[in-house]
Amino acid sequence: MFRMETEVDKDRRILLGERLEQSNAERSPAIRVLRGTPHEDEVPLEVWAFEDASGELAAGLTAFTWARWLHVDLLWVADRHRGTGLGTRLLTEAERAAREERGCGWARVETWDFQAPGFYGKRGYEVVGRVEDYPPGATEFILAKRLSA
Repeated sequence: MFRMETEVDKDRRILLGERLEQSNAERSPAIRVLRGTPHEDEVPLEVWAFEDASGELAAGLTAFTWARWLHVDLLWVADRHRGTGLGTRLLTEAERAAREERGCGWARVETWDFQAPGFYGKRGYEVVGRVEDYPPGATEFILAKRLSA
């Protein structure tokens, strides 16, 4: 017999993550080799752009590095700055930091069809997966890129 719960529980989530990490390390040589290296943990990476005059946030990128990969999470540019190259500058800086400071060889990102698959494609990312109707009526793209040395 089991009792099921659907409540949010931070301590259980941490325990679950630890147990899954251990299980993955036992089953995968690729995961096991990360143990005890700087690539074992997700490390946040953030790049921000502020307007000089007002100090207002003009654009930002949040990401993390793990297992020699840069995983771009969020990239946003204020409407008035779109098309100026600011998004490219943020992405380029994140890729540089991931490659030069953290030893990453690859980058990945998820984006929807109404967001930026073309933006990433022009910057060397290739579609490696897609999820139709996520959410219903939209398509999510998974893109990846080899970071050059």
